[in-house]
Amino acid sequence: MTSSARPFLNRRLAEFGTTIFAEMSALATSTGSINLGQGFPDTDGPEEIREAAVRALRDGRGNQYPPGPGVPELRTAITAHHKRHYNLSYDPDTEVLVTVGATEAIAAALLALLEPGDEVIALEPYYDSYAACIAMAGGTRVPVTLRPDEGTQDGGTHRRFRLDLDELRDAVTDRTRLLLINTPHNPTGTVLTRTELTEIARLAVERDLLVVTDEVYEHLVFDDAEHVPLAGLPGMRERTVTIGSAGKTFSFTGWKVGWVTAPPALVSAVRSAKQFLTYVASGPFQYAVAEALALPDSYFEAFRADMLRKRDVLAAGLTEAGFAVFRPQGTYFITTDIRPLGETDGFAFCRALPERAGVVAIPNAVFYDHREQGAPFVRFAFCKAPEVLEEASRRLKAAW
Repeated sequence: MTSSARPFLNRRLAEFGTTIFAEMSALATSTGSINLGQGFPDTDGPEEIREAAVRALRDGRGNQYPPGPGVPELRTAITAHHKRHYNLSYDPDTEVLVTVGATEAIAAALLALLEPGDEVIALEPYYDSYAACIAMAGGTRVPVTLRPDEGTQDGGTHRRFRLDLDELRDAVTDRTRLLLINTPHNPTGTVLTRTELTEIARLAVERDLLVVTDEVYEHLVFDDAEHVPLAGLPGMRERTVTIGSAGKTFSFTGWKVGWVTAPPALVSAVRSAKQFLTYVASGPFQYAVAEALALPDSYFEAFRADMLRKRDVLAAGLTEAGFAVFRPQGTYFITTDIRPLGETDGFAFCRALPERAGVVAIPNAVFYDHREQGAPFVRFAFCKAPEVLEEASRRLKAAW
């Protein structure tokens, strides 16, 4: 191949290189830093669910190719979960598809539902795979930015990122095909309110838009926040693809078990793309996740309470270290503003942080099309043991 030949990389993916998560995790390893960058827990989920996976392996369930839509036990458990928690009814045979985590669900949905040139509105900052999947589908991403807002609550400063519904409405054009919604929202920790979601639903119905909604943090909502499934609002059941995941709820992120729930026609379309991505995966783990979804309410309550305690430990530590903290309403991430520390460039800050403080974080700018909007913001994960969060807080405080 001569030097003048075209590069191998498809032009649609030219802007996407190695993810920031890989870069920062490598920095954590090389410097021996505490990794609060990538969102994975440092402890496993329930022992009985891990043993359920072992039992499935030993019993020969799932060691060969599982059914394309997912094992019946898991599909039935997913529908029971939706009915139990949200009073939403789905047919396990025609309205559920098991995927390799939420990331494949997002990819398959966008590949299946977009034509080249279709516009996709996504809430910025957004999970990094959204942009890549829209590009692979030949779509055009149209970001609507969640903007930082500061007020007072209970006598103290309250910071959150807010959606401007007028800006969202103005972003819709005749070329808009799909809204890509994420709540609870990664990386900002915002949980969209029932009022906000009702307006999104009204817009989708008025403009006849499809909606893909990423709800993988559905069981991680804090304080007075409420998770409202978009599919349960008027006019949305027939146009919404809802994405869920076992990894975030049960702390087995390596199992890569996710799912799609949607009307039969949409599930069939997503399955058409999914079958040529991985076909099937995670056989024995599917049986274990089916048991996990049937855990009593006490599990979900204890899980949420544990993450809330961890959130408060890290939020307090970051505040003491001098960061401006956006206390999240959901997920297991905290976004901070580094300007009170005299810093403005999140990329430079995060690349220097391992050597300076022995801690790894993620620059939020990677989640923006408008990089300047995210420049001063940095994300920390708090899905770690309390003693790890306390040590990270001590290191950060000592560095400034």
